[in-house]
Amino acid sequence: MDLGLGFGVLGSVTAWDADGNAIALKGPRHRSVLARLIVARGRVVPVSLLADDLWTDPPADAVGALRTFVAALRRALEPDRPPRTPARLLVTDGPGYALRTGTNAVDAWRFEQTVADAVTWPPTEATVRLDEALGWWRGPAYAEFADQPWARAESRRLAELRLHAVELRAEALLTLGSADRAAADLQAHAAEHPWRENAWRLLALALYRTGRQADALEVLRRARGLLSEQLGIDPGPGLRSLETDILRQAAHLDRSDGLRQAEHLVQSGRLRRDESLGAAEPLRPGDFLSQAWHLDPGDSLRHAEHSDQGDNCRQAEDPGEGDHRRQAGHLSRSGDRRQEHLGKGEHGRQAEHPGQGDHPPQPADLPQADPDAHPSTPATRVWEQVAAAYDRAVAPGARARLESSAGLLRGLAVTGGGGLLAAREHRVAAIAAAEELGDAELTARVIGAYDVPAIWTRLDDPEQAEHVVAAAERTLVALPAEGHEAAKARLLATIALESRGTPHARGPQAARQAEEMARRLDDPALLAFALNAVFMQCFDSTGLAPRRDGIGAELVALATRHGLTTFEILGHLIRLQARSAFGDFNAADRHAAAADALAVRHETPLAGVFTGWYAALRLDATGRAPVTEVAAAYQEAATLLHGAGMPGLAQGLLPLALLCLRVRHAQPLHFDDHTDWGPYAPWAHPLLLIDRGHRPEAAEALHTTPEPPHDLLQEALWCLTARAALSLGDRPTLARAHAALTPAANELAGAGSGLLTLGPVSAFLQDITAALGGTAVTN
Repeated sequence: MDLGLGFGVLGSVTAWDADGNAIALKGPRHRSVLARLIVARGRVVPVSLLADDLWTDPPADAVGALRTFVAALRRALEPDRPPRTPARLLVTDGPGYALRTGTNAVDAWRFEQTVADAVTWPPTEATVRLDEALGWWRGPAYAEFADQPWARAESRRLAELRLHAVELRAEALLTLGSADRAAADLQAHAAEHPWRENAWRLLALALYRTGRQADALEVLRRARGLLSEQLGIDPGPGLRSLETDILRQAAHLDRSDGLRQAEHLVQSGRLRRDESLGAAEPLRPGDFLSQAWHLDPGDSLRHAEHSDQGDNCRQAEDPGEGDHRRQAGHLSRSGDRRQEHLGKGEHGRQAEHPGQGDHPPQPADLPQADPDAHPSTPATRVWEQVAAAYDRAVAPGARARLESSAGLLRGLAVTGGGGLLAAREHRVAAIAAAEELGDAELTARVIGAYDVPAIWTRLDDPEQAEHVVAAAERTLVALPAEGHEAAKARLLATIALESRGTPHARGPQAARQAEEMARRLDDPALLAFALNAVFMQCFDSTGLAPRRDGIGAELVALATRHGLTTFEILGHLIRLQARSAFGDFNAADRHAAAADALAVRHETPLAGVFTGWYAALRLDATGRAPVTEVAAAYQEAATLLHGAGMPGLAQGLLPLALLCLRVRHAQPLHFDDHTDWGPYAPWAHPLLLIDRGHRPEAAEALHTTPEPPHDLLQEALWCLTARAALSLGDRPTLARAHAALTPAANELAGAGSGLLTLGPVSAFLQDITAALGGTAVTN
């Protein structure tokens, strides 16, 4: 049934109305029901199978719960359906449910059809259509359910299909004579999927056609080495024959059949489509013109000069990785400009900061500053002179440029706002470029150079973090077993930092290993980095503010002794959070003042975001101002996040702070229906429904509320869960909340974040105990 709705599974599971607006699908169970039915592709899924798929241990009333989820989905998807009329989209059929919608309604189904049809299209159309289709990806297929047994195979199949689409698009570009653009896409594609021989073959061919024969051979040799060392196998015949052809400069490799010639011959009737060409076979280089099109006898396509196609067509990229793939491609655009792009940053902005250990930033291929835009100062003149000297002294293709750029990125990150965003993007490009060179020691130095202090426990870009972690793990394996201890410790600290807020055991393990190695090596800068990693993994339960306070104290002392300014600021912010959790605001004030003074002196403005929020928290927690004034303070603090480059901190934070304020003061929870709760929606939703009198829906929402992530806000989120459970009399949830909150009995809920509070945890524990009749609460 076509109601104009759309469904998205190429990323998180979502739905859109006929106008393209996102439809609120409520909780994760609702989305999992929808996702499970999409996987079934219109077939009926029996209720018993749905229950087994949705729950490891289905509840006693699983069927009733499923009916509730389905009813809520039907209301969301067909809001105008008259009462007691059959659903047209999510239908009941025999023993179960099915989603009856057209092929074009689901992005994954449209993507699959586009890829199947691409081999029948002329190269220009194929490039444009594949570009569009690859742009539908917003993340891993069925992102939040990709590891579920019922979604795993489909998610992996779609991921493989996307990789095939990237390679199809590269084929089309090669056929059009746009080998430079194909090479730019394929650099990162091959590096991230090193077992795809077709990716290496296409990359080598593209490089050869751009006049980079040596780079093409190096790519093939790297592929051979990876296959041999990691899998113990030889390259397939495609790679072997291409290497032979490049070495003898086979004439057929130079073919650059131009689109204009093909179109001219079609119009003249001398080139015809092969209508019998199937859509299921993968393409080989030149297939678009050699197989999908036939020349009449006596005609031939001349070699065309490679025209500069520019960037008019968006490159095929992994979802969520936009610019860093383009940067990685630019890093390898030509042999004598391998590291050029990363040096062209903020028009000569100085990125010199104390406390960077063994990784001092150096000027790297920066353009001269515009004297009209940047008035000359001593710092500007020194920067320009050193940059010019660096340009003259260091060869354009030298690997030192890549290392220098990695050092600059660290300095750029602490400048805040656009600098932090740019640093994150270019960081991934730098790692990709280092891996492309096949030098594990260089890659380790590039990854480890980014020892940027981190204070917030929610990642700004989880997908990017996954790529960094994967690269660090690969590099750890690639480094020699003996030696390189400092580099390995930096890689382990990076893994721990970029795994924060995730449930994986690898993060805490890597943090412990990094700390042990740093202490053994007696390297102050390395130990500061490792302690930051340990802090980020210090949230395995509530009530751990004392442990974090100790980490902060050691960081302050260590950084003060050794001039590690950015880590000294970090230590003060950690202690500000911990002392706030204890309600010790006099001590927290001292750490806030110390952090602010260091930040002003050393031009690290992001510290002011956290001290600004702390000021609002202090006003709230001390009870010295009316609620309206506190709310205004929180709203003023939220303006500090505009342009700060920290979406993991900013998203949903202000509504959460105001919700906590109103709950604590027993005020009505009046929020706009369009309030963006970000990641905190599951904990806010039950309370909002209770406030509006929708108690059955609130009970359902509370039933699906997950346990809070192990981060700086877990005590606050547990208290919100407890408040909803107290209102609804949900004894099992109250028991879980009591067990979770007991270790934090002496803390202020949420204040350990340095941002907001719900008041003493002990007050919630007392209310829970009273509601449970004073009985002992156990897990």
